[in-house]
Amino acid sequence: MDIVLVTTVVASLFVVIGLAEPVAARLRIPYSVVLAVLGIIIGVAATFFLQTDLTEVMNPVAEAILGFPIRANVFLYIFLPTLLFQATLGMNLRRMLDDWVPIFVLAIVAVFVATFTVGFALAAVSSLPVVACLLLGAIISTTDPSAVVSIFRSISAPQRLARIIEGESLLNDAAAIALFGLFIGFVMVGAPDPRPQDALFQFPMLLVGGAITGWVLARAGLWLMTLIEGFELAQISISIALPYLAYIIAEQSIGASGVIAVVVSGITLNLSAPGRLTPQAWAVLSDIWGVLAHWAGALIFILAALLIPKLLSDVQWTDFGLIFVVIVAAVAARVFILFGFLPFLTMVRLSPPVNRPFRYAILWGGMRGAVTLALALAVTENAQVAAETQRAVGILATGFTLFTLIVQGPTLRPFIRRLGLEELSSVDDALSQQVIAVSLQTVREDVEKNTASYELNPDIVRSEAVTFGQRLDAAVRLAEERKDILDRDRVTLGLIALAAAERNFVLSHMRDRSLSTRLAERAILDIDRLIEATRLRGRTGYLRAARRTVDYGRLFRIAAFLNNRLRLRRPLARVTAHRFEVLLAQRLVLRDVNRFIDHRIRRIHGRRVAGILRELIDRRSEYVDTALDGLQLQYPGFAEEVQRRFIRRIALRLEEREYAEMFDEGLIGSELYSVLLHDVSEKRAEAEQRPMIDIAPRAAELVKQLPVFADMDSAGLRRLARALKTRYVEAGEVIIRKNAQARSAYFIASGAVELQMAGQSWRLGRGDIFGQTELLLRQKRRASVRAIVPTTLLVLDEDKFRRLVRRSKSLRKAVIASAENQGVELGQLLEQK
Repeated sequence: MDIVLVTTVVASLFVVIGLAEPVAARLRIPYSVVLAVLGIIIGVAATFFLQTDLTEVMNPVAEAILGFPIRANVFLYIFLPTLLFQATLGMNLRRMLDDWVPIFVLAIVAVFVATFTVGFALAAVSSLPVVACLLLGAIISTTDPSAVVSIFRSISAPQRLARIIEGESLLNDAAAIALFGLFIGFVMVGAPDPRPQDALFQFPMLLVGGAITGWVLARAGLWLMTLIEGFELAQISISIALPYLAYIIAEQSIGASGVIAVVVSGITLNLSAPGRLTPQAWAVLSDIWGVLAHWAGALIFILAALLIPKLLSDVQWTDFGLIFVVIVAAVAARVFILFGFLPFLTMVRLSPPVNRPFRYAILWGGMRGAVTLALALAVTENAQVAAETQRAVGILATGFTLFTLIVQGPTLRPFIRRLGLEELSSVDDALSQQVIAVSLQTVREDVEKNTASYELNPDIVRSEAVTFGQRLDAAVRLAEERKDILDRDRVTLGLIALAAAERNFVLSHMRDRSLSTRLAERAILDIDRLIEATRLRGRTGYLRAARRTVDYGRLFRIAAFLNNRLRLRRPLARVTAHRFEVLLAQRLVLRDVNRFIDHRIRRIHGRRVAGILRELIDRRSEYVDTALDGLQLQYPGFAEEVQRRFIRRIALRLEEREYAEMFDEGLIGSELYSVLLHDVSEKRAEAEQRPMIDIAPRAAELVKQLPVFADMDSAGLRRLARALKTRYVEAGEVIIRKNAQARSAYFIASGAVELQMAGQSWRLGRGDIFGQTELLLRQKRRASVRAIVPTTLLVLDEDKFRRLVRRSKSLRKAVIASAENQGVELGQLLEQK
């Protein structure tokens, strides 16, 4: 085809894409439905003008449209990698990792259930081979969640639910295309039925091979991007090459799943790149991929829709019956997943509870789209597939896709409205009133500042101020006087507002470079958990989620195990350094949140609610300060270096801003400005490097700080440090259980514990000892002990503790005093020893 015609057709399609989005918004129907309908209209119109005798004017245009080089490989090798890669880049993968069990299980189980339900149902009523029916089942098991997810977000559906649907769809496509690659092989070689042993062997190999390929190429690409830091366009170019190379190498060289390779490469880049690239480079890269995916998604819908008249050109009346069977079987498979398997996952606490109306919405929103049509086209173009199979797959897959787009798509929003999901709950409605009141307050303050500098007519300013003040007062009264909102809900609303403000503070610090991109992403991840926990469980959920942000966590425990048992210090050093920076960032942001309570929340919710919120924030600050004190006690040199680095970041930001102001004022030229910015960039790269932390002497440093060992010489302290074992305990974790055998004594290096015995309780803090009484008396534990904040303990076994007591006079005094507080006399026993 002539290049001029190709360029004209492509340019015209971009015009259609540009017009489709506002049309979809005006008609309130999914964007993909509008694209598909427009593509069908263009295809039908081109066919009509080419075959009619009414006019020949449009024949060149119709020939160009119908002769446009649309092949299955265009979809699979050009558009599909773009869509999948950008989907993984744009997802909040760290939040999805919290729900990886329901996402993974639903995706894999849903694909298999849909494939085999549709396959065997179709095989029972048609003359097609079973393997061809299973191939069709795999083709139509891909879903397009964009419509239902966008509607869920617009109606304030639970964020976790939207995340699960997005994650399920991504893995759903990957698994379905992998199954498609498996069954198409059987159809091409003419095997009547796939052997189970072949499927069981090939399918995992497709997944594992693709995953390894994607991970290796993503790590290599990220390494290249870090080598050329400062050249953003070069870094973006490497990122654009990555998904295509991953797909081609996996499919053509390794024989694995290219889809899995693309997904894993995107996941790897999503998790690793923000900490390795500059914030500006990552933001530009994400924006460009968003545009590419928008174009690819729109083009794949339009081009696939252009093929629908061709795919349905040989349709027969009996095919409509088979399409009906496919529709019923696919819906039945989805019903089983949503109303059978999903409640089971909820019952065993692997999935969040999903209300029945939301499940109905997900069921009706399970539309199919361009991926289904592209896979069907790949079958119709394959010369090794039987002609009857080609025809059946093309017609049935296209008919089913049209049903989901034309029937389900336009009726999805009215269906959701009929379910009552668009109505705000009382809490969400109150939250909206609060947002309006806070926003109007901010607007009034800004207007006052601006009008003061413009020297406007004072009478007009006062008149407008009165009018705006009346509007603000009405909004505040409406936010305060909601009679149907309980006090606990008001506190919940305040906590959600605080979390939203905390997110803004984090983003502001990231833009100012006082927080790195990696730290900001971690903070935003924790804030999302805070909001979700607060919505579900109110004040209790907020405090639990806040406590988890300062807990040691699973990675820290694994690193501590590797250090204590295998002497592998590097993992613990990295995790500890990251924990230190996260806690410092939390302390910084929480101070901003406290000021927000005084300036904003108290004006909306009053003093009483503001006081409760301040108490909760103070409790969070106490968690953070306790955890930081423990780290500073263990690693004082590292603590100082981290604070120095923070100061350097602020100084560099101020220096950069000063140069920018001088350049804008014309005090320095462009060449000098570029040199100065380059110098700041080099200094910032040095400041971004995390200082090394030496975790080897941590026990020795802790021992020196404990007063019970004050009388020991340096040699004794070194021997004691080697004998002690460090144990990190989460808040709420039980350290000693009642009636357990006494084998160790514990010294509190940082944090606090609660000891419960005979209906009484004691709280012990830094420098205190516990567990020693039963150890010396050779009795079973009489008390239970649990940590009340993240705590660092030094543990000494029985024999070494007894020898230490005999040698250290100060330790003997501490042991006797501690026992006396619990009503136990040990003085005579220790004197005898």
